[in-house]
Amino acid sequence: MRARCPYAGTRHLSLSVVSTLAPDDPRRQLDVGRTLPAAQQPTWPDPAALEEAVATLASYPPLVFAGECDVLKTRMASAARGEAFVLQGGDCAETFAAATADNIRDRVKTILQMAAVLTYGASVPVVKVGRMAGQYAKPRSSDSETRSGVTLPAFRGDMVNAFDFTTQARTPDPQRLVRAYHASSATLNLVRAFTTGGFADLRYVHDWNRGFVANAANARYERLARDIDKAMKFMLACGADFEAMKTTEFFSAHEALVLDYERPLTRVDSRTGELYDTSGHFIWVGERTRDLGGAHIDFLARVRNPIGVKVSAKAEIDDVLRMIDVLDPAREPGRLTFITRMGAGRVRDALPPLVERVTASGASVTWICDPMHGNTFESASGFKTRDFDDIVEEVRGFFEVHRGLGTVPGGIHVELTGNDVTECLGGSERIADADLGQRYESVCDPRLNHQQSLELAFLVAEMLTQD
Repeated sequence: MRARCPYAGTRHLSLSVVSTLAPDDPRRQLDVGRTLPAAQQPTWPDPAALEEAVATLASYPPLVFAGECDVLKTRMASAARGEAFVLQGGDCAETFAAATADNIRDRVKTILQMAAVLTYGASVPVVKVGRMAGQYAKPRSSDSETRSGVTLPAFRGDMVNAFDFTTQARTPDPQRLVRAYHASSATLNLVRAFTTGGFADLRYVHDWNRGFVANAANARYERLARDIDKAMKFMLACGADFEAMKTTEFFSAHEALVLDYERPLTRVDSRTGELYDTSGHFIWVGERTRDLGGAHIDFLARVRNPIGVKVSAKAEIDDVLRMIDVLDPAREPGRLTFITRMGAGRVRDALPPLVERVTASGASVTWICDPMHGNTFESASGFKTRDFDDIVEEVRGFFEVHRGLGTVPGGIHVELTGNDVTECLGGSERIADADLGQRYESVCDPRLNHQQSLELAFLVAEMLTQD
């Protein structure tokens, strides 16, 4: 199978990086996690080089601010109550080479287009969260990879090493942590310019979507687009303030995987004295790193960002309940999100008992559906892929479960790109197995392309209008 990334082993973090913080600095709390098992961490060959990179990151300005994280927390709380809907989307694994103005623009454009359609379907604000400006690391099935008798370290994302299968490329390089910071900074700078400089104007976004619907293959969505058009004209006739619709909030998110990157970017909020991971607004731990006794859960428990946990059908519900006590002991609305990744064939039987037990516990969590990771398989031609119909079916099951239980489906979490890649099967373009090799560009998981992403948004909007 090409482009694989399942599970990997666990090791203790190196203690070679000695803290130089003052005795009363709240960041000393993070030292506890250094003694805990930490899954999916790189084996850095040069401790001195790692210490230098970590010190450099610690000296840099924050990428995001505590106040912005608090705003997102209130938005996530609204989604938990059904007063907003969350759209998280972006690359499986960002690359330095793809951090160009055009690629960033197209990803933001895709998310804005999806959000416009979802806003109409949900009749509530859509919270836009990009899997970007930090998603430079990925977990792997093994510490090493062997090709033709040659064994090298596994590719763990551009934050750690390079994809080329050479000794030099695959050797983990701590300076890549610093490079990831600069790439994230540049990405955030451009995203803020796009979302506050007129690019996000709702009228432009709607015009882009009209172009999508004009394609004969997307004609089935014409009625919904026409309804949105009528609503826009109505607002204009009523004198709605379109100046206020020229800008939008946009938050960044990524998996908090490489702790040598996350820890030095954790800062003390001058207002409250609390810790925030300033590498992104929203951070999550994955299915492979959510060990209750591990360093990743300890880290998330100590920072005040809104946080997420990926949960599959294999999760033990009692462990999930204990996780709530560790990560959200105060039961703070908007603090904790469960991102469920069950698979189209399991969502209707695996999700209900989880939602029921969590709800009965009194926890206030936001439920988000990740319809990507539970629906991955190897195609006949050897590509790691997903079928668009399976993705839609898991979202449909997610809504049905919450509708049946009287709970709130809070959002979706999708791996996507603004480019016309051929990585996922199906959709209105009818991408077939034979087409995957034309533009399979992901270095890890397959993503929905621009057209498939918009089609998913229209389908989810139809599901939302049924509520």
